[in-house]
Amino acid sequence: MGSLKEKLNKVIEYFKGEIAVLRTGRATPALVDDLQVDYYGTKTPLKALASISTPDPRQILIQPWDKGALQPIEKAIQTSQLGLNPVVDGVYIRLNLPQLTEERRKDLIKILGQKAEEAKIAVRKAREEALKEVDESEKKKEISEDEKFRKKQEVQKTVDEINKKIEEIVSAKEKEILNG
Repeated sequence: MGSLKEKLNKVIEYFKGEIAVLRTGRATPALVDDLQVDYYGTKTPLKALASISTPDPRQILIQPWDKGALQPIEKAIQTSQLGLNPVVDGVYIRLNLPQLTEERRKDLIKILGQKAEEAKIAVRKAREEALKEVDESEKKKEISEDEKFRKKQEVQKTVDEINKKIEEIVSAKEKEILNG
């Protein structure tokens, strides 16, 4: 059971990371934190190359620790799927987030739904593995039939809690997208 909870918590953490980059119209460092920058021939996350701040709700300010990283960071932003135009301002890069259109909000909600479905598939996969382990334990006579049913109920209860958590995260992110 411990490994099931660990797997499911990893699913939740991965899901949160996946949806953190969905732009809501409000600036957040998470939008660019893990953007891969080709820095001296090595793919490096942006957060390892610069300080990232949000001076106001519609702007992200990136200050590389090495001036040599300015161009690679600018290029990484331009070639990303963020749809943002970086403005190099001396030693900073500014990203101005435009107001979201209604169409873009609908697209983001659709993407959010896809990411949620991927998370739920991962949860189902983990549940199937856990149930298989319980069945094998009973076949090997390691646990009784009553214990098998109890463990299966425990697995389902844990899965239900995680699915509820996913729905809560989706609901909060939807509100953020629609009101951002």
